[in-house]
Parts: sequence; structure tokens; C-alpha cells
Amino acid sequence: MSHLTARGAYRDLVERLNRFPQGAPPSDVLYAILKLLFSEREAGLVALLPIKPFTAATAARAWKRPEAEAIEVLDALAGRAILLDIERPDGVREYVLPPPMAGFFEFSMMRLRDDLDQALLARLFHQYLNVEDDFVKALFGRGETRLGRAFVNEEALPAELSVHVLDHERASEVVRQASCIGISLCYCRHKMQHARAACDAPLDICMTFGTVASSLTRHGAARPVEAAECLDLLQQARGLGLVQFGENVRERPSFICNCCGCCCEALTAARRFAFLHPVHTTNYLPEVDAARCTGCGLCVEACPVEAMALVSANDPGAARRKAARVNEDLCLGCGVCVPACRQRGLALRERAARVVTPLNSAHKAVLMAIERGMLQNLVFDNRALASHRAMAAILGVILALPPVKRALASRQLRSRYLERLLARK
Repeated sequence: MSHLTARGAYRDLVERLNRFPQGAPPSDVLYAILKLLFSEREAGLVALLPIKPFTAATAARAWKRPEAEAIEVLDALAGRAILLDIERPDGVREYVLPPPMAGFFEFSMMRLRDDLDQALLARLFHQYLNVEDDFVKALFGRGETRLGRAFVNEEALPAELSVHVLDHERASEVVRQASCIGISLCYCRHKMQHARAACDAPLDICMTFGTVASSLTRHGAARPVEAAECLDLLQQARGLGLVQFGENVRERPSFICNCCGCCCEALTAARRFAFLHPVHTTNYLPEVDAARCTGCGLCVEACPVEAMALVSANDPGAARRKAARVNEDLCLGCGVCVPACRQRGLALRERAARVVTPLNSAHKAVLMAIERGMLQNLVFDNRALASHRAMAAILGVILALPPVKRALASRQLRSRYLERLLARK
């Protein structure tokens, strides 16, 4: 393969991307994608950037360039949604290179652009994500902590369960609590549109929140909206039987997608690699009322991950009768099947064991890094001096982990300082 002999800036950029838990396995297609998104000079510069958020001064030192020149390059990259720029409370602007997904892969297709060949890019993305397996398996199938999770269809919850649903389980509460909201084109359906294979679900419905939305709206990659419009879009998506899929964190999720089973990368992965359980489920499961089920199959059609099936019913009086059955190992617990049943033969119930969601993005990144043997990349960010604030956040997460995960972290870092901290717990 030619990528094995690739040299220079793009090889260095691939190595940099793979220092983060959500990396990108090298292939010819990946190199072709990166050459569309980055100039060779930009690839070489981005390869030197730290993993954690950094300032223009940090980039200037890493690049050995004047700070004014660094700002010009960083702002150009942020303008194309390759970097995110973040305004800190103290007024200092920081930048961060997001992972390819969820990150700059999607951002490149979340608006119409004439500065790059989006049709070609869409074909390359389809090859890399839907035909080749390495990227999707690495993204969705390694470790226990997943990139994203399903949200429950709030309208499908029975009254007795509604009072138990936590705020982080409700997409509507994510919207209400967001400091900034952006709406963009759905990356997945836009990509499939170029392949002439997109469905007719809404395109202008991809949601970002907080600092991610702030950066994307500032540079035109998303349009700013108020919570009321975003809630209306959630309602529209639920009415169309779309699954709400978002960042797998409790506090301040950065995105919610409204996913169809035919175009969405996460739901496609859930069908292709079901044994890997690539999407964190909700805390609920649909239950079939055998007395009401007529075997019409509408719930089977509604399910985006093929977790519903029609099987022979235990009914001696009607040997050929079919009834719906839930495969609990495949089910996301999204609840889109419930309103599809015209006989009211489906109802959500709680799972036997609650699903544990990481607290925030730092918690999720540390867990993923520990599970993938990459924690040292977060702590020892050798391309630039680590910020004390970022280091404190990472160590705080490690100290709050269960004993088994703390032991894994300690073995990976081989740090006497960390060992002493853990010994005090």
C-alpha cells in the first residue's frame, strides 16, 4: 500500500491524529481526504499542535513563527472549521484540533462550500467509513466507553417513568441548558446526497452546543438559533421517527444528531458491528404486549438498527400468526418503535441495570484513553508545554475513577507522583 511509504507532512499529521483516543487508521483514502482538507504546509503545522487546548503563543513557539503569523494561520483553519476557537472567561482565545469524528470530518460537510470539491470528499468519506472497516471499528468498537449515546424519545415514555428520567437523558434539556446553539447541514445525509442515496429526512437539522456551536456559528459553519427553534426541530425529528444521538456525556454535550437508519454513520455501525455495541444505549427497552400485537410489522420498519423482528407467536389458535419481538442485545432503547405501533402494543420499561454515562468531555476522553492504552498521550503532550489547568483536570478525573480503572491509569503512566496520589484515596 502506498500509504506505508508516504512521507512528509501528511504522514506527520496522521501520527498526530492518532495520539488522541479517537484517531484515524492510515490508508490511501485517508491521505486523499487530508490532502483535500489541508495544504501540505498546513498539515505540517497542525501535526505540531498539542492535543489539549492551546493559545496562539503556544502554537507560535511550536512552529517557531511570530505570534501574529500563527494567529493568521490558526484563524484561517478555524474559519474552515478544522480548528475550533474558544473564548475563555478571562478573554484569552484558545484553539483545539477536534478529532476527525465527531469533529472536522463532519464539519467539512455541514455547510455548502465552493472552496473544495465536496462531491469528491463525500465519495472518499463513504469509502473510508462505509466500505473500509478499520476506521469505524476503531471509532466505535474499542474499549467500553463509546463516543455517542442514544437519547430516549421523551414522548414515548409512560407517565410512571417520566418522573424518573434524568435531565441528561432528555435531548430537550440539553437544548434548554445550552449556552449557544448552532444548526447545520446533517453531515451523513449531505454525504449520501452526493452519492444519490440520501433519504428525504430533513437536512438542516444537525445540532451543536456550547463552545463548539460558538466557534461554528462565528465562522459560518452553523447558523445560531434560539432554544425554541431547536426544540421545534427535535419535535419534528421525533415525528419523523429519527433517533436522537448525541455526545456520550452528562454535562454539556457538544452535539445532537437526528439520525436515520439509512444514512447515519453511528446507526449503520450499530447494524454492521452489533456485536461491538458501538452506541451507548438509553436506560429503557420496549416491551411487547402480546395481547395487542397484530404482527403488522410497523415497529420492525421503524427500528433503525434491526432490533425488532416478527416471529411466530405462541398462539395455538393461529399457527401462522406473527408477533413482534425485541432483541435486547441490539436495541438502543431510543423508543422510536413505540409511536409506530398503532395498536399501542409497545411500551418502554427500565433496563435491569442502569447505563453509566461519563460526566463530561474530559472524563470521557480519559476513560477512552485508559481503555485504549493511550493515557500517556493526554498527560505527556510532548509537542507543547502542558497547561496546569488541563493537567489538573485530567488528574482529577483519574482520581475519581473506580479502583480498576485507576490501576490501569497508573500502569500506563508509570508515575510515582500518580501512585502516591492514588495511595491516599
